[in-house]
Amino acid sequence: MYKKFLMLSLVFILSLSSNAVFAGDVEKGKKIFKKCAACHNVAEGAKHKTGPNLWKIHGAKAGIQDGYKYSKWLKGSGIVWNDEELAAWVSAKKVKVAKFGKDVKKSKMIFAGLRKQGQIDDMIAYLKSLK
Repeated sequence: MYKKFLMLSLVFILSLSSNAVFAGDVEKGKKIFKKCAACHNVAEGAKHKTGPNLWKIHGAKAGIQDGYKYSKWLKGSGIVWNDEELAAWVSAKKVKVAKFGKDVKKSKMIFAGLRKQGQIDDMIAYLKSLK
């Protein structure tokens, strides 16, 4: 019961967050992104790897990039990659499940997630810079 309360509280706090909360450091985010670079490209026009290219990901609808085979779940999720959605997506698996539901496990992403809010903020700042 306590774990459920804790997870719901965390989701509630994330839902109240504004863009100011996610004011991370782009250069730090670029360094943190090295954890993701094995699966994702970020250069304009670069080919997909195991995961899709993340160029211009911020503000985009999930599951729509040409040439990448997304999971059926993600294609139908209706997610738009804003600060809040990205924060939950790159967070620990428990946070991700609390935000998107247990079916999020049907996505292809296997990343264990970032646990420190500062790293999450920095990652979002970096992803927002990819334009």
